[in-house]
Amino acid sequence: MPLNMTKIAFGAKSWDDLAGWYDNRREIKLTTRYQPKRHEEMIGGSLYWILNHAIVARSEILSFEKTPEGRWWINLKPELVRVHPQPKRAHQGWRYLTEDKAPADLAEGEDIGDAMPGKMMGKLQRLGLI
Repeated sequence: MPLNMTKIAFGAKSWDDLAGWYDNRREIKLTTRYQPKRHEEMIGGSLYWILNHAIVARSEILSFEKTPEGRWWINLKPELVRVHPQPKRAHQGWRYLTEDKAPADLAEGEDIGDAMPGKMMGKLQRLGLI
């Protein structure tokens, strides 16, 4: 099973902002200072986007590539797949996410409706209410 990672959708204020990053793009390249130690396990896995304290979408990780400046590109498939929202605290950089803890994709035509804000969802989950 490939390993996944999470990353904050920094700068995106809404789903439309995040989806706009993917509009009419043939490739998506994120820059990171360091190559993940477990990068080989992550090829074929996904980068899960965190927006408003919830994991909301994912993109398949295609490869890692060194930039001319010595940093690393994370090459993503230019397709954004919505997932069932899952509360996730903010963090800097990226974090590993195992397959058993990753949220499931939304089915074709499935709508999440008015999703609860991530912070509220996290508090209710800690209380055992959801």
